[in-house]
Amino acid sequence: MKLKIIENFDTHFTLQPEAKANLFDLLTNDLFLQQIAQSANAKKAEFTELLFQPVPYSKATPKGMPAEFECYHSSEEHIIINVPPNFMFKAKIFKPSRLCAIYRKVK
Repeated sequence: MKLKIIENFDTHFTLQPEAKANLFDLLTNDLFLQQIAQSANAKKAEFTELLFQPVPYSKATPKGMPAEFECYHSSEEHIIINVPPNFMFKAKIFKPSRLCAIYRKVK
């Protein structure tokens, strides 16, 4: 079986203002923030309001994320999560089909 190497993948997306507001409300819900903090072994978690679309692995994107977000991958102060599919559905976001959110750990 041959693997297809993807050299260029468009990572840009735009969310409608209402959908973005709904999604941010879900991502900053107190109970959800507690779950993020607990899984990150942190006292508290804060949403950085940074979202990105996961990308196929390539030479340019070895972490599966746009290069400008790779600094958060190795950061001890941040955690990256996949936005839960039910959040995407509730916010009425269907394109892109997947998003990741970046949170800052507060110790």
